[in-house]
Order: sequence, then C-alpha cells, then structure tokens
Amino acid sequence: MKSISDYSLTYHSEMPGRFDLPPIWKIVIYLAAAIFFVWSFSGSAFSVKDFFNGIPNMIRLIKEMTPPDLSRISSISKAILQTFQMALVGAIIGIAISFFLAILASRSNTPHPAVYSLTRFIIAFCRSVPDLVWAVIFVASVGLGAFAGTLTIIVDTVGFCGRFFAEAMEEIDHGPEEALQTIGAGRMAIVLSAVVPAAMPSFLNSSLYALEKAVRSSVVLGLVGAGGVGIELKVAMDMFEYQTAATIIIFVFLLVIGVERFSVYARSRCM
Repeated sequence: MKSISDYSLTYHSEMPGRFDLPPIWKIVIYLAAAIFFVWSFSGSAFSVKDFFNGIPNMIRLIKEMTPPDLSRISSISKAILQTFQMALVGAIIGIAISFFLAILASRSNTPHPAVYSLTRFIIAFCRSVPDLVWAVIFVASVGLGAFAGTLTIIVDTVGFCGRFFAEAMEEIDHGPEEALQTIGAGRMAIVLSAVVPAAMPSFLNSSLYALEKAVRSSVVLGLVGAGGVGIELKVAMDMFEYQTAATIIIFVFLLVIGVERFSVYARSRCM
C-alpha cells in the first residue's frame, strides 16, 4: 500500500514544466522586435526632458484659456450642431451601406468567391486610408464645407462597420441557417430570417461605436475645411484667441460625452 508521500512524489513527477523555452527562431524574432521598439524611441523623438520642459508652457496656455470667452457662443453652437449633423448623417448612411457590403463580404452569404474578395478589398481600402486623407480628397472634389465632411464620415464608417458586420455574420450559430436551407429557403430569406437576427446585438454595438467615432472624427475634419466646428477651433488657435478656443473645446467635450452616454444607454436598453 502506497503512502501519502508516494502519491505526492508521483503527482509532482507527472506535473508539466512551468515554462518551456520557445524555439530559437522565435527568440530571435522576439529580440528583434524588442530592439526595433527601443530603436523607435529615437524615430518618434520621444523625450522625457522635453515633456517636463513643456509643462510650464501648458500651464501658461491653460491660464490664457481661462475664463472661456462666451461672446461667440451663437456661432460656436451652430458649428457644433453642424458637426453633429455631419456625424449623424454620415454614420447612418455608412452603416446602411456597410450592412449590404457585409452580406457580400461574409463567406457563408456571398454569392461567389470573387464577390467576397472584391467587397473585402473595398472595405479594407476604406479602412486603411485615414479619414483626414479622405477629407482632403473630398474637399478637392466637392469643395469646402459640410458635404465633404459627411462623405468622409460615410467612407470611414463603411471601413469600420463593414468589417465587423461581416465577421459578426460569420461567427453566428449556423444551425438555423442550415435548417432553412434544407427546406429550400432562398439566400436573401435566410439572411434576413436567420443571419441578421442572430448578429443583431453585434450590429448594434458596432453601429453605436461607429456613431461615437464619427462624432470625434467630425470635430477634426474641419481642420482641413470639411465643415464642422474644427475650422472654428483652428481659426481661434491661429489668432491666439485661446479663451474662444476653450469655449469650443468645452462644447466639443459636452457633445462627445453626450453621445457616449446615449450610446451606453442605448446598449443597456437593447441588449
């Protein structure tokens, strides 16, 4: 009969090692990545000394921004409203386009592999080009103003939502979809009756995040002439009207926080 110590020795002898060394080629890759990260500090001009030297300038700027100047609150309010309108219209249109593209970009729903590859390429291209670059392109195409910003938000939203919508359709339980196929249901009927309801929670999450992202992006687009409050902020900073800039920043903060709180509330009600 074995004693408790014998069982303990057997148990410990069968335990796997806590850490297995990776292969040499992986170690080389990890070291190369670490070296490249350290070397990137010089390329990024990262400087702790310059940061601390800049703190007095930050404090001086904050002092010059207070108290906020409310004399232009009417024009700033109109610009904030236009910013939100750009984000709302652009996000909703982009979400609608993303839904139809995502159907073609999901492997289980696309009618042909060539269509799948093409739609995936379109979505990836929309996502890979930064929104400021799209804004410059649309400003050069349709002129200055909110329309260029709205087009930019649409394309940016397609790149964001198209990918997540397609992945949500691919990750659902395909049982109901296969059941409908066995009774001879058409492709669009299967998508609308089985795929979309199963993926709807993910659709809602991605759509609400896209709206938050569109609001933040629309603020910056004005810097290149694509409408919204960004141009007001740029003019205020260029003219050294820091108190006016502080008012704009406060309005932007309230807008972003308001949209984020609405997004949290909508997710809590819909999930």
